[in-house]
Formats: sequence, C-alpha cells, structure tokens
Amino acid sequence: MNRTRQIAAFCAAGVALFVLPLLLQNAGDAWVRILDNALLYTMLALGLNIVVGYAGLLDLGYIAFYAIGAYMYGLLNSPQLSGAFQSIAAHFPNGLVTPWWIVLPAGAALAGIFGVILGAPTLKLRGDYLAIVTLGFGEIIRVFMNNLDAPVNITNGPKGVDQIHNIHMFGLDLGKSLTVFGYDVAPVSLYYYLLLALVILSIVICHRLQLSRIGRAWMAIREDEIAAKAMGINTRNMKLLAFGMGATFGGVSGTMFAAFQGFVSPESFSLMESVMVVAMVVLGGMGYLPGVILGALLLSSLPEVLRYVATPLQQMTGGRLDAAILRQLLIALAMIVVMLLRPRGLWPAPEHGKSLQARRGEGRPGRVAAPAPEAD
Repeated sequence: MNRTRQIAAFCAAGVALFVLPLLLQNAGDAWVRILDNALLYTMLALGLNIVVGYAGLLDLGYIAFYAIGAYMYGLLNSPQLSGAFQSIAAHFPNGLVTPWWIVLPAGAALAGIFGVILGAPTLKLRGDYLAIVTLGFGEIIRVFMNNLDAPVNITNGPKGVDQIHNIHMFGLDLGKSLTVFGYDVAPVSLYYYLLLALVILSIVICHRLQLSRIGRAWMAIREDEIAAKAMGINTRNMKLLAFGMGATFGGVSGTMFAAFQGFVSPESFSLMESVMVVAMVVLGGMGYLPGVILGALLLSSLPEVLRYVATPLQQMTGGRLDAAILRQLLIALAMIVVMLLRPRGLWPAPEHGKSLQARRGEGRPGRVAAPAPEAD
C-alpha cells in the first residue's frame, strides 16, 4: 500500500512539474524565469552539498566553478573569440557555434579539474582557514575574468560576453517559441524542461553517491577525520574527489546559465552569490537532499517574490525607504527567523540515533522501553 502511494505521489508531482510552467507563462514569462533560476540554483546547491554537506569541507568560493562553466559556454558559442583572434575569424566569421552536448560535459570536466586544483593545496586546512582560502580562490577567478581583456581581449573584461547563441537540440531552437497543438510554449518554458531534466539527473547522482562507499567515506571524514583515517580511508583522495565532484555540478550550472541568459559578466559571480548558495545548503538542511532542494528553491525565488511585497511597503512609508534595501532587509529577517526556529534547517536529516533507540525498545517482543527518570 505504501508503495502504491509513493508511485501515485511521484506521478502527481511529475504532472504538476510538467504543467506548472505552461500555467505560469499565462501570467507572464517573469514567473517562469523565476522557476528557471530556482532550478539553476538547485543544481548549484546540490553540488555544494557534496563538498559541505557530505564531506564537511566549508567552501566559500564555489561560485568560481559556476563562472568557469558560464564563460566556457559563452566563449565557445559567441563571436567573442572570432573578434579577438584572426585565425578563428578566418574559419568562423560569424563566431563559434559549438553544440551544447559537447560544451556541457566539457564545462563540467574543466570545472572538475579546477576543483581538484583548489582542493590540492587545502588538504590540511579545516574550518575558518579552509573557508578563507576557498573564498580567495573564488575572488581570483572573478578578478581574472574581469581583467582578461588585455593585451588580448578574451573575456571582454567588465563588459562581459554577449550575443551568446541559444541551445539547439533535436532540431529545436530553445530561444524561440514552439507551437504544440495550437498552444505556444515560450522559450523560458523550453529551458525549464531542460533544466528540470538536469536537476532530476543531479538528484539521482547525488542520491547514489550518498548511498555508495564513497558517500559513506565522505560522511566519516565529516564526522571525524582522524578516526576515518585510522579506519583506512584515504582522506586525501576522498577530499579531492569531493571538490572535483562538487565542481562539476557548478560547471554544468554555469553552462546552462550562459545559454539561458545569453550574456555573462563578472558581476554575476560575486562573493554574495557564493554566500547565498552556502545559505541554501545550511538553511535547507545540510547533507540531506530534500532539505537542500527546499532551501535552494525558497532562497532563490524569495528575493524575486519579495519584489512584489517591498514596493507596497515602500509606498506605505512615503518612499523614504529604498525598495531594494527593504527587500534585502526582509530576506535577512526571514533567514534569521528560520535559523531561530529551525536551527538544523528547514528539512533536516532524520536523527538516526533516536530512531534506532526507539526501535530497540519497541521492536523486540516482550521488551519494554525504560521509563524516563522522574524529576525531583
């Protein structure tokens, strides 16, 4: 019976996820765009959860891998390199057009390599020191992209890379509307379905990793690295693998971000973005997939939804408060309330110790759990 209910719940959720963008686009593409951004941040949060939630390694420079994937797609699918190099312009006068199914794994691989490069010098660092080093790595990548416009203009500096081509797959241009049985499906809805498929694939990969020997080794390192090493776990390789695996998710998210936006610039990869992704993992429920997904969906959509709340509040104050500042204040208050009421996250992992103790008291016939001691 429980199995039947689970299958019915999954089918109902699948139908709802399929129909949702078609309903929202009637109210405007802005609402579907909020969903698309939420799915992008969900992939980012799932990748960071491997590093922070599973392996217990605090990474504040995770947005750097997002930037690497985004710039890789932007440079390989725009006229930017053709304008910078005469040899490329001779063969590709209209700019490079690389198929997305090549750029996507290539961006994941490049981000994974940089993740290992970041992890190698930080193997002996923990806690605050690790956070500072990873923070510096993220800022280095952003500054590097911001200044790589001289002597050869590769990234176009602070102006960013524009005219990025849309994704073409199965003969479809995801940047153009598609008419199905007389119903127009907007480009933002087409990107939604591709992003949803990638998010589902990411969830499956993360779930299988969590249940594997590698996942258990990461969690052992998170709980007690010295004990894990004493049990024969190669902590060095496991840490490098965690950084590399987490970075690949960031690279995939970055390539999809560049294709979806059609423009990338260093401003999109600031330190605040890294902090927000960390907050999604922590506030949702660190190390627990449903909690991480919930935290990513809420924190990514909350700033956009609060735009419709901040403007009326600004009008109530006679315009004395700026709407953007008021919106940030509301986000901060919401995060404080969540941490006060749910310190382990909105949807934390179940406490296995308590459930095991309850099963020991209730599972054996004739066994009665010991009563709680009475207060004096």
